[in-house]
Amino acid sequence: MSNQKKCNIEKRFQEIFNENSFKKYLAKDDFKKYSSAKQNLKYTKGDIIFEDGEIAKGVYFIEKGTVKLSKSGVYGKDQILRFIKEGDVVGYRSLLCDENFQAKAEAMTEVEATFVPTNIFLQLLEADSRLSFAMMQKIAFELGESSNTITFLAQKTVRERLAEILILLEQKLGTDPEGFIKISLTREEIANLIGTATESAIRLISEFKHDGLIEVEGRCIKIKDAGKLMKVGHVIP
Repeated sequence: MSNQKKCNIEKRFQEIFNENSFKKYLAKDDFKKYSSAKQNLKYTKGDIIFEDGEIAKGVYFIEKGTVKLSKSGVYGKDQILRFIKEGDVVGYRSLLCDENFQAKAEAMTEVEATFVPTNIFLQLLEADSRLSFAMMQKIAFELGESSNTITFLAQKTVRERLAEILILLEQKLGTDPEGFIKISLTREEIANLIGTATESAIRLISEFKHDGLIEVEGRCIKIKDAGKLMKVGHVIP
């Protein structure tokens, strides 16, 4: 799927999943239930929003900040599944499957979220067909992303995987005013994302920097030559 199509799906979801939209399209009683039940929550960097195995009591709409979704492996090592940025929602899959959370959600930055309890979220889906369709599109998109991840890890070299993940992080999370990707990751976290040893990730980042593909300041990375980086990662524009 092209980046433009991804953006369109995200934009449509954000246009529907917000208080102004609910107020406009929901019946007064349904909107009143939503307004009374929702909670505005704040988290500092490193706070756990929910734990793997915890009972799913609702969904979290991220108003501000970035959240890391990860799962502990057989040997206790965390595997990063994806990042959730502002304008996105987390927790709905477990809720819709009627099971406990299957991953841990951790604040990567200062985070502000709107918590919507299970019964209210399900009522919203039943009452607003626009939201139901947007959720189906979102689920289908993320299913496709999961399939791409399997191919990504199985068929690409570590060098190709690093190039692609940097492009994807910039596309998903955006950049700050200085052009750095809006997330601060340790070398271990980057290694986790591309499925390699930390030492290999450190060496490749150094090579990319030397080749003029990226700029590095501490944990922050700026893409300097997106075209060449896309060629290295065999990323389709």
